Amino acid sequence: MKKLFFLLATILIAFSCSKDDNRQQDYAPELTKVEPLTPAEVNSIINKQIEETGTFKWDDVDSYVLWSAVMNGNSILTVGYDSKPFSENRSQKSIEIKNDIISLAVDIESDLAEKAKSAKDVLVYDSEIINYIDLHVTSIDVIEALRYNPDVRYVEPSGYEYFAHENIEKSSSGCNTTPANVYTADYVTIAPNAQLSWTYAKHNIPQAWSYSTGSGITVGLIDTGVSAEQSLLGSNFNNGYSSGRFIQKYGTYVNSIWPWSTSTDGPHDKCGHGTLMAATIASPRNNRNLPVGVAYGCNLVAYRATSDVVLDGYHEKRGVSIALTQLANRSDVKVISMSIGHIFSAGNISDAIKYAYSKGKLIIAAGGTSTNFTNWAGVIFPASMSETVAVTGITDGSGYTECAVCHKGSKIDFTVIMQRAGNSDRTSVCLGFFENTNTYVGGSSVATATTAGIAALIWARHPSWTRQQVLDKMKQSASFYPNRHSDFGWGTINALAAVL
Repeated sequence: MKKLFFLLATILIAFSCSKDDNRQQDYAPELTKVEPLTPAEVNSIINKQIEETGTFKWDDVDSYVLWSAVMNGNSILTVGYDSKPFSENRSQKSIEIKNDIISLAVDIESDLAEKAKSAKDVLVYDSEIINYIDLHVTSIDVIEALRYNPDVRYVEPSGYEYFAHENIEKSSSGCNTTPANVYTADYVTIAPNAQLSWTYAKHNIPQAWSYSTGSGITVGLIDTGVSAEQSLLGSNFNNGYSSGRFIQKYGTYVNSIWPWSTSTDGPHDKCGHGTLMAATIASPRNNRNLPVGVAYGCNLVAYRATSDVVLDGYHEKRGVSIALTQLANRSDVKVISMSIGHIFSAGNISDAIKYAYSKGKLIIAAGGTSTNFTNWAGVIFPASMSETVAVTGITDGSGYTECAVCHKGSKIDFTVIMQRAGNSDRTSVCLGFFENTNTYVGGSSVATATTAGIAALIWARHPSWTRQQVLDKMKQSASFYPNRHSDFGWGTINALAAVL
């Protein structure tokens, strides 16, 4: 049966390539019905491509593999349409393209079901600004038709969860709400009785505070939310040395297996990761003997857009895309921190990043944190995009050595010293998930949040600067500048030099 499918697919390709126009109407006769590949078989194809090329794209597999992933992912197909990734004022042509795609899917799905279906049955989600829609489809013919439609940029199985079918541990700096026993040698106490992580001195951050604390700059954080149990990231965020600022919390993540669900589970962190990133960026300079953040004077807008650090589910991808779009539309947000990702890209997130980039946002993303078993993946998405600034973590040993769980590669832009060379458990010290607690946080996650805080210090020092000017200053203040390292980019930023 599979051989018959591939024969028909070959005929389809030859037929489609012979047409310059009207490919949507004349795409092919209905393909023979076949059983989808199992998730293990789909993952085997993905893994082979990653091993051979270092990356994976759904565009590079045939329609049978793509359809199999759709069928193993709640039958959700994400379609990026029109020539541009976003439209603030959608043209009539763009609307017609979208409606034609929906109508085509409805017609083919109706034929398969042998009963009439409506757009309501097929359309799951329609983004207002990003040019993509989510469809519920079961026919491989829909996929074939759309893949050869010149107005379609991508078709992806956004409901397919790669890691659900892999025997791989997720990031070691992922979900964890348990406070650690922090060595007293890993922090010093500063006025008015706050803890200063040992890592900050490696970047001259305390010295930079004489010139900037991030005041007046708003940082957007897209992660797992912020703990409702931590008042220093709530009612006591605007206090003392950190007065005159605000924290706002939003939720775009829908905790449901049902694709049509739209009710989020709120802004509060249930994982722990987002809380530690928020703390690293902006924890107040407090008098409770608890850790201070890098930019303790900045504002923070935090989104719960995902359940954990790996963007492997439909609602996580949609939640992150929505969060990016909303932050992009805020004129006060200058920096966006994303210590989350996946080993391959998602079109709706990629489009939203391009939209945020078009709005002048400095988007800082984690280069990748994993177990030693999976750090072969290289720089992960979205840090692999040219529109983002990719960051990884290194140890405090001589030379440049990535942390025990950190990725490296040619797409890394900056490094942060965040792990003791002799003890991989002793990483950056930050405020904990629960009240009156501190903990350790590591990986490229904390490196990203630290860099976002440094960017806020620079921008607060020069509030009229553009993104490019801030980025140039970051480069010029880094250890390898004017050269670029093949695995560690511009190197480690000297925050003091960056704000002078």
